[in-house]
Amino acid sequence: MRLPFRRVIKWVGLALTFTVPLVVTLLLTEPGSAVSKPEAKRALPPVHRLVLPINSDDPTTMRALISTSLNLPKYYQERNEPFMIEVVAYNAGVHMFRADTSPVKDMLQVVRAVNPNIRFVVCDATKQGMQRSEGRPITLIDNVDLVPSGPGRIIELQEAGWSYIRS
Repeated sequence: MRLPFRRVIKWVGLALTFTVPLVVTLLLTEPGSAVSKPEAKRALPPVHRLVLPINSDDPTTMRALISTSLNLPKYYQERNEPFMIEVVAYNAGVHMFRADTSPVKDMLQVVRAVNPNIRFVVCDATKQGMQRSEGRPITLIDNVDLVPSGPGRIIELQEAGWSYIRS
């Protein structure tokens, strides 16, 4: 039994109706574009960074700075967000970290124990000036780093995106 010519044309036309768009689509798309892309990883929260300058030998100001360095990290820990603090001492603020004149050295040990992401920094220029004027070497408490310039260090941190709170 032979199929009529018109019926064959209908079937060929129907087949081409579905085949031609499929072939054109495949030719125009890039290879691998149909491959599913992996889900983007969740972005980690940014590290919050704060520089706390101290340039005063006032014990009340020092205790306020210590209070900030204890309470602010708690706020971010509750939010599960990383936080770093750098305390920069210069001018009279160097007394905060001197072993012989610090009115808060016991409190600084607590801060260090509670928050390991805190860094204590002292201006070496100020320290050397104190040593010259007192005529003797100055001893700092443990775990204090020296930088050539306290104000210079603050500027470096600000330029690197650190937040700044005046004391």
